[in-house]
Amino acid sequence: MNLARLSILFICVQLLLPAAQAQKRNGFDLSDAAVPVDEIRRTGVRRDGIPSIDEPKFVLAETADYLRDDDRVIGVYRNGLAKAYPIRIMDHHEVVNDEFGGEAIVVTYCPLCYTGMVFSAQASDFGLKFGVSGLLYNSDVLLYDRLTGSLWSQILSKAITGPLKGMQLPAVAASHTTWRNWRERHPATTVLSTDTGFRRNYRKSPYLEYARSRALMFPVKERNEQYRNKALVLGIRLGTTSRAYPFDELRKNGASVFEDVIAGQQVTVDWSERDDFGRILDAGGNELPTVIAYWFAWYAFHPDTEVFRHQITDN
Repeated sequence: MNLARLSILFICVQLLLPAAQAQKRNGFDLSDAAVPVDEIRRTGVRRDGIPSIDEPKFVLAETADYLRDDDRVIGVYRNGLAKAYPIRIMDHHEVVNDEFGGEAIVVTYCPLCYTGMVFSAQASDFGLKFGVSGLLYNSDVLLYDRLTGSLWSQILSKAITGPLKGMQLPAVAASHTTWRNWRERHPATTVLSTDTGFRRNYRKSPYLEYARSRALMFPVKERNEQYRNKALVLGIRLGTTSRAYPFDELRKNGASVFEDVIAGQQVTVDWSERDDFGRILDAGGNELPTVIAYWFAWYAFHPDTEVFRHQITDN
């Protein structure tokens, strides 16, 4: 190859480099992303800069003196076991890789969206382990599995890049509620210990000011101003139907338990104003996977959502 051709090749490579680099963030290849690459954003935190808890330790409810009654927890009852994961710990880690009776489970929390979601991570005869990528999509945490390096959207519950792109994570019913409410319903529960192996101030949330503010830290594609950005909603997706139950509407509704129909399916909505908690049961009384989220986050991922509204009736 002569010098002229070599020079042209060098120039072409230099021109291509920025495009190639734009397809990589935090070491993840985004070239095959199922969502627009420019909507995958860096948080300023490197991969695993927010460390997952991979060897969780638990204590009995009566010894968890670091929790107050109104502290928020993500509660999971599965395979005969009840466990609680305090938000004051999840704020600092966002992912707990755990197991329930031999089934791999991943407990996830995104402080920017207020979304605590739990998934079965069991793949054939082994369990996937997850970490925090340091990237966001629609202001929501992107997880990654350590086996393939695929990126997973928490709220979409599926992989958006990598060898596992398009694969869904099976959702597990979980309760984002108060420690008091969870303990009343599951007195034999254990709770994630503050002995995590990391030095963190679990008494203080780094997101307190963010939660009080109306502002978002990162842009989202879809916005709707029917409710405040950080108004809480109970969200559910059945088949292709999404529905949000805004807490403001549930308060107006008054009833703590009422019947509803979603996508032709009869359900029961169980709502606690005291604990800012709701759940949805199917016709057989089984709890369905739902998520409590900020309104902006639910709408960003479900712009076609149905919205439950309190019906004013004449007396």
